[in-house]
Amino acid sequence: MSGINLQGLQPEQGPDAEFKPHLPAPDANDKPWRIAWKKFMSNPFAVGGLVVLCFFIVIAFFARFIAPYDPAAIDFLNANLPAGSPGHLFGTDELGRDILSRLVYSSQVSMLVGFSVAVISVVIGSTIGSISGYFGGWIDTFFMRLVDVMNSVPTLFLNILVLSIFGSKFSYMILILGATSWMGLARLVRGNFLQLREMQYVEAAKAIGVSSWGIIGRHLLRNSTAPIIVNATLMVGGAILSESALSYLGLGVQAPAPSWGLMLSNAQQFMLVDPLQTLYPGLCIFIVVLAVNFIGDGIRDAFDPRKKVKIPRRRLRKWQESFLKSKI
Repeated sequence: MSGINLQGLQPEQGPDAEFKPHLPAPDANDKPWRIAWKKFMSNPFAVGGLVVLCFFIVIAFFARFIAPYDPAAIDFLNANLPAGSPGHLFGTDELGRDILSRLVYSSQVSMLVGFSVAVISVVIGSTIGSISGYFGGWIDTFFMRLVDVMNSVPTLFLNILVLSIFGSKFSYMILILGATSWMGLARLVRGNFLQLREMQYVEAAKAIGVSSWGIIGRHLLRNSTAPIIVNATLMVGGAILSESALSYLGLGVQAPAPSWGLMLSNAQQFMLVDPLQTLYPGLCIFIVVLAVNFIGDGIRDAFDPRKKVKIPRRRLRKWQESFLKSKI
């Protein structure tokens, strides 16, 4: 028994000894995505953020069944009703529109903008970063100078300028937000490609005649998936904040369509009458963005090989008892 070592468990420890709640080195048969999922599920903040985000996604998808009223229905006879009024759980705004219904429908706008902008940014940033990092030379110089130029321009100012010139259409807002959010991802992908293109498997692929685009798509880009996913997750929260800011300034979603930022802009005139009108949309923005950030941090830790998988102490004790019994 003195020579038994259960992968990190000291041989002199008994079943009742204290153990660190971490797994030893992962089994070689475990797939990387399965290990990452275990790490993610062991993070309570990431799991909580995922639950909150899924909750808002469900609300956005079934908004027409959840909202008690039409979000654009005006009722001047019931304007500025306080929270808890009969038939209006969160009260009404200055035009008598139900606040709960507008909050529910506003989640559609935020979720659509957040994920659409993230997809556009990932496509543009991954493409430019992969081409720049793999080919190098004047191509790398050109794209990196383009990134420097884009980073030197204030994003909010550029968004306001474009929307002021071309109009505040919803599709324009998504396109301009996506077109001004890819620079960080492009630099990240380029850095990974500069490191990965020197690997031996890339040289082997070149030797057997694999084209450059095949190497980029099948090998390098696939091995850069983890940082891309983390960056894309964080982009969702940034896009929601940007949409809320533009709507608050009157350049995003236009009335009578509901938006959390537009609700904040309208409610600031009635803060002395009903301060809760500003609390509800602001709290929704805060909760969703915080949940997305927790998810992004959880995904980043899940793909970090230095992070170990946490398991319950009870399971560790059970494994040790089973192992000791099998050796008797």
